[in-house]
Amino acid sequence: MNGPEIHVDFAPELRPFLPNGRRLGATPVTTDGVSTLGHVVESLGVPLTEAGALVVNGGEVPTSYVPVAGDCVEVRAVKRPQQVPGAPLRFLLDVHLGTLARRLRLLGVDTAYESTDIGDPALAARSAAEKRVMLSRDRGLLRRRELWAGAFVYSTRPEEQLRDVLDRFRPELKPWTRCTACNGLLKEATKEEVENQLRGGTQRTYDVFAQCRQCGRAYWKGAHHEQLVAIVERALEEFADRR
Repeated sequence: MNGPEIHVDFAPELRPFLPNGRRLGATPVTTDGVSTLGHVVESLGVPLTEAGALVVNGGEVPTSYVPVAGDCVEVRAVKRPQQVPGAPLRFLLDVHLGTLARRLRLLGVDTAYESTDIGDPALAARSAAEKRVMLSRDRGLLRRRELWAGAFVYSTRPEEQLRDVLDRFRPELKPWTRCTACNGLLKEATKEEVENQLRGGTQRTYDVFAQCRQCGRAYWKGAHHEQLVAIVERALEEFADRR
């Protein structure tokens, strides 16, 4: 670009998106004189889903603002807890976030998940159609304009991913109410209703069951129940009273 020069300073939380040479303090950026500030921010590597207020010369401006020579731009991080207006808070996760999807469902958070790679256009279209917040580590996907809303998942570790999403959005937690396999709602079930899914040892040992209203999967307090309880208790202790 060969136009007006501006100075852009990113919040510390956003600097990991930037090339190494731009990570410290305000840096000069040459613009083309016609692109919006939102376009400039994304061209520097930061998805707009991660940008909070855009402040130019001390005053907040929209992403559609066109920078002029000498502008001093501050790109702040998203304010937490982030509000997503216009729809019940629910999520859509891409193929790489299966463990996070199951943990959100364990906590009763409405979470759609694509177990196969259906492509960015289809994911963005589903986000818009169902008004779901797209969670992904794919910056290109998060730049798609048709998204309802989106957020970058910063960590590769499921426990850190879960904590970050809960801290950022503060969804209402209703543990043990959703199917971790399909996101359907659970109901109490008798042993007779789910006996075709039970092996001999399970049928003899357990008497309390739940079943998914959507896919029919049966649930009981099996061998991994203590691990799941620990996940639920940690989430409730930290986030249940902070909405």
